[in-house]
Amino acid sequence: MEKRQIIEAGPGIASGLRDLFKYLNLKTASAGLVAAIFGCSGPALIVIGAANKAGLSNGQTVAWLFAIYFLGGLISLFLALRYKQPVTGAYSIPGAALVAGSLAAFSFDQAVGAFIMAGIIVFLLGISGLIGKVMRWLPMPIVMAMIAGALIRFATGAVSALGTAPIIAGAAIVAFFVSMRFVKTVPPVLAAFVVGLIAAFATGSVGGGSAEIAFVMPEFTAPTFTLDAFLAISVPLALLVIGAENAQATGVLMAEGYRPPINMMTIISGIGGIAAGFLGGHNANIAGPMTAICSSEQAGEDKEGRYAATVVNGILFGAFGLVAGAAVPVVMSLPGALIGTVAGLAMIGVLLAAFQNAFGRSLGNQTGAFVALAVAMSNISLMGISAPFWALVAGVVVSFIVERDALISAQAAPSKAS
Repeated sequence: MEKRQIIEAGPGIASGLRDLFKYLNLKTASAGLVAAIFGCSGPALIVIGAANKAGLSNGQTVAWLFAIYFLGGLISLFLALRYKQPVTGAYSIPGAALVAGSLAAFSFDQAVGAFIMAGIIVFLLGISGLIGKVMRWLPMPIVMAMIAGALIRFATGAVSALGTAPIIAGAAIVAFFVSMRFVKTVPPVLAAFVVGLIAAFATGSVGGGSAEIAFVMPEFTAPTFTLDAFLAISVPLALLVIGAENAQATGVLMAEGYRPPINMMTIISGIGGIAAGFLGGHNANIAGPMTAICSSEQAGEDKEGRYAATVVNGILFGAFGLVAGAAVPVVMSLPGALIGTVAGLAMIGVLLAAFQNAFGRSLGNQTGAFVALAVAMSNISLMGISAPFWALVAGVVVSFIVERDALISAQAAPSKAS
């Protein structure tokens, strides 16, 4: 039996750079652009809202944005080029919501200390190889059902946008499917974005967004380490990074036929958490939804080249972090209905693969998979940990109770393969 390395080997950055321009095309570039617009719009407002609620200065807010966007972009570039897979970096969106609530009870310097400690937890779990073992142990139907449940809200969000902005969302949706059927040279997701943007301009919907910060220099905060902040912020934030973002991204990549470097993804998320914490941000890690966009068929038919979409996204993400104070108002001028519709359309291929791999007739663990789907769709949050983590837990527990033989068979398969 071959011994598995803790840090997975990959083709290497030199190989990734050498082949990059071969795969850089309209489809990979447009998928990377859509993922970046998604990550730089609504999620940025969550961070800005948390900072405003906590009374942070404009400089501290910009430092927070710089930390998570610039480092998230670096994570994308490093992992995409090293492994030639669309492993996309960003930050934990539910983690930002968690921090927003915690800042009512803790000073920002205590929160910064907790951010660093969360990164250390994630790093240790990655370097130990534990996360890789757990992910290989989980039955694939349950993981895929969790992915389907976690991402289905993006697809339904595209439909809901028809109710709030029928012209913008409708134009984008029609353009997507017409392009898919008749215009093979233009990526459907790019056609949807361009046509939706034209509709937004035509209806006067561009320019309504705003951000309450101006272009100022980042102001960094010295950390303070306390046990209370460790228990209230560090532990749940670390679990969110691993159980929501990394698990989602891993499942998405598996659904698309990749062998993701699970341990390295965890290690780099830990390093990103530590570095972002010292800069005043809550975590820089692997991004579930953005990995889904960059790994989907919208990034090109050749899955070997989809890592170029992540490279494009990483460059845009990093640039956004460098000019966050000026860039946020520009991105937020785009209507939310357009961003939500295009993101939902980009998820179609990933969702199809996830459902097929979760509920195929020949697969076991169907009851556990259905429970995982329902829990992930519920968007429940317990003890500060979001639904994807609890979906995996509930799916495995139910499968153990009602379909134990199928669960044992699924868990034995990885060990035979190794």
